[in-house]
Amino acid sequence: AAVGAGLALAPLVDDLGITVKVLGTPAEEKGGGKCLMLERGAFEGVHAAMMVHPSPVERDRMACLAVAHLEVGYRGKSAHASASPEQGINAADALTVAQVGVGLLRQHIKATDRIHGIVTDGGDAPNIVPERTHGSWYVRSRTLAELDDLLPKVQRCFEAGALATGSTLEVEHASPPYSEFDHDEAMVALYRRNGEELGRHFVDLPTELAFRSAGSTDMANVSLAIPAIHPMLGLDSLPAVNHQPEFTAYCATPVADKAALEGAIAMAWTCIDLATDAAQRERLLTR
Repeated sequence: AAVGAGLALAPLVDDLGITVKVLGTPAEEKGGGKCLMLERGAFEGVHAAMMVHPSPVERDRMACLAVAHLEVGYRGKSAHASASPEQGINAADALTVAQVGVGLLRQHIKATDRIHGIVTDGGDAPNIVPERTHGSWYVRSRTLAELDDLLPKVQRCFEAGALATGSTLEVEHASPPYSEFDHDEAMVALYRRNGEELGRHFVDLPTELAFRSAGSTDMANVSLAIPAIHPMLGLDSLPAVNHQPEFTAYCATPVADKAALEGAIAMAWTCIDLATDAAQRERLLTR
């Protein structure tokens, strides 16, 4: 859709008096590609940014949580699990203790907080006390400030695993933290109007409900520096939702092709509106 919008606008840039950049932004799910590009000047001179993303339903914005991506490792001591278990320090048990701690912590966190992870290394064989274990975790909150409050509580759960088993703990941040999204309301309104003119039907969710079904994106960090929007292109896929194989199948249908095309058109029209509306142009140029 972004490439389509860029192609549509390319013949018009001189008449509109604008420059259009189409940026490939890798490592969005983890790695903070846009965060690093923002820090290193890729968005220098940009006055407005936008992207779209597939979704079960059409939304004029993405409900977005701040997130920290954590890589958690424990180091213990291997031993024969049957002949000499007393000589081992079980790193897998350390991660189990941490998982139990996180599970109990969930009673005491906000409804919009999220803590979830997977075990990526649990040991080598059942008859060897695991010397090492590793997990990848996402910790999310509604804002960076709330995330800063939640992270120490999660850290204590990881530390409890090391304390209980005598193993050593290492926690690393796999990417810069992703922030909450600052939606530019004027741009949202223009995009929505253009989408509706194309026949897109937007669904409005109550704020709390939206945040209970929210994800995270490094585009949010861009939005704190540059006026930005992140609409969602509805594929009418329910009950299939993002990250399910059934949703993936919906993304290879004529409905999805139509959504991508209309998302491109809506973004292009929105850029034209921003360029030709004197008040909007002045607002963005002087921000």
